[in-house]
Amino acid sequence: MEKISSRQNKIISHIRRIGSDRTYRRECGEYACDGEKLLREAVKWGANVKTALWCAEPSVKLPDTVRQYAAPQELLDYATALKNCPGVLFTVEPMPCPPIAPGRTLVLETIQDPGNLGTILRTANALGMDTVILTGECADLYNPKTVRAAMGALFRQRVYELTRGQTREYLSENGLRLYGAALSDTSADIRTLNLDRTAVAIGSEGSGLSRELLEMCDGQLIIPMNPACESLNAAVAAAIVMWELTGSTQNR
Repeated sequence: MEKISSRQNKIISHIRRIGSDRTYRRECGEYACDGEKLLREAVKWGANVKTALWCAEPSVKLPDTVRQYAAPQELLDYATALKNCPGVLFTVEPMPCPPIAPGRTLVLETIQDPGNLGTILRTANALGMDTVILTGECADLYNPKTVRAAMGALFRQRVYELTRGQTREYLSENGLRLYGAALSDTSADIRTLNLDRTAVAIGSEGSGLSRELLEMCDGQLIIPMNPACESLNAAVAAAIVMWELTGSTQNR
């Protein structure tokens, strides 16, 4: 295994740029992950790991096609876009979306915080969402903060990045109604709705759903809460919505 000792090494520069530059990682077709747990998840779910940078002896058996390097901890901490890289830093190709029948679907519009986005994806996978659609100006799906918060969900969860027009076409082609989570006089209590064959849209943390997306909706819904509370964190709201979607599907 080749040992790296310089910040100027091309592998260090490559991994560092993948973590910090959205355009570069899209061009390369790779994104960065850290930690042995995520690496084991990547291998378990058949992700194509490209490069692994270790600060100790490798603890995960990787295919011979993976380029593996050794470096001191300070170089891993330099190469990562996050703090305190735990033992191994690696790059991996995005997983292809599995061809499953569309059903329980969550639409996320302009969720700008990558930690929130990753948390939502982790929850979506835990609650069995068939599809998550990202539209508008969402945080990058492969931002290191998104990846870390998703805790391996990117290796398992079907996620599409679509324009609003493409989202409309996808829902129409698959016979899915769309409800938007919104504070309005016409919003129905989510507990009273039949959400079978329904997608639900969650908007940005600051301004909610755009007018364009609301106009696409077949209806609007609201999560009942204490009147003194103005709103919920987007990840919390999404978790409640997904729980209700799961219940509707199981009780049909």
